[in-house]
Amino acid sequence: MTASSTQTTPASAPVVTLHRGSLPLLISIPHLGTRIPADIAATMTPVAQRTDDCDWHLDRLYAFARRMGASILWPSYARYVIDLNRPPDGANLYPGQDTTGLLPVDTFDKEPLYREGHLPTDAEVARRREAYWKPYHEALQGELAALKANHGKVLLWEAHSIRSHVPRFFEGRLPDFNFGTSNGASAAAGLGEELAAVVERHGGYSAVANGRFKGGYITRQYGQPAQGVHAVQLELSQITYMEEQMPYAYDETLAAKVEPLLEKLLTTALERVGSA
Repeated sequence: MTASSTQTTPASAPVVTLHRGSLPLLISIPHLGTRIPADIAATMTPVAQRTDDCDWHLDRLYAFARRMGASILWPSYARYVIDLNRPPDGANLYPGQDTTGLLPVDTFDKEPLYREGHLPTDAEVARRREAYWKPYHEALQGELAALKANHGKVLLWEAHSIRSHVPRFFEGRLPDFNFGTSNGASAAAGLGEELAAVVERHGGYSAVANGRFKGGYITRQYGQPAQGVHAVQLELSQITYMEEQMPYAYDETLAAKVEPLLEKLLTTALERVGSA
């Protein structure tokens, strides 16, 4: 049996939605949301409404995982409202490197998100953390605890995607599959490298483990293999399944080639976690 639950704001907009499955697998998609509340949008520039830096269509790409029996967690609101994959104190996860923060103030292309004089105050940061960040992490923690109680071990799969070229963050073209396990600390030893090898054997795609993307806050915070929670982040290059320019259309032909490989990766990771 599966079930879905939501947590909502007073205006009844879903802040977070959780689909509960039967496997010891939780797929978290923290950057799927595209909504921006009207009061926040009023302080922002027109570019913010495009939500360019969304992890587009990952719910559609991972639809097979629901059929497999995975639990899936996602928000309605955009990372421009608050980034659910950043520490609550806003600390930089990649010291010395340029990143966007807990409340991003510009896009990946450094276009300003807020109108002059309307940057969020400390009080606004705290308000959004309570209204949007906290419910997602409470739902994530609760489902991980439930799955661990039922199965003993659980795989947390952090599903992300990004344009193949973002000069702000990396040079040249990003590898197609970027696995992050916090340099091996968030999952069974060697799991990231094993998953990259699955991609390489499949052919047609490039892969790397713990390269530019080693896993964000969620992977690092909740991945505790010694306690039975194994976390893997996959930063998938969007060029593998969609158009990277507006209107950011889903490419069914490309996606149909990627989906079986994603299923193989999830199956491989589940098997490895089960034997860890």
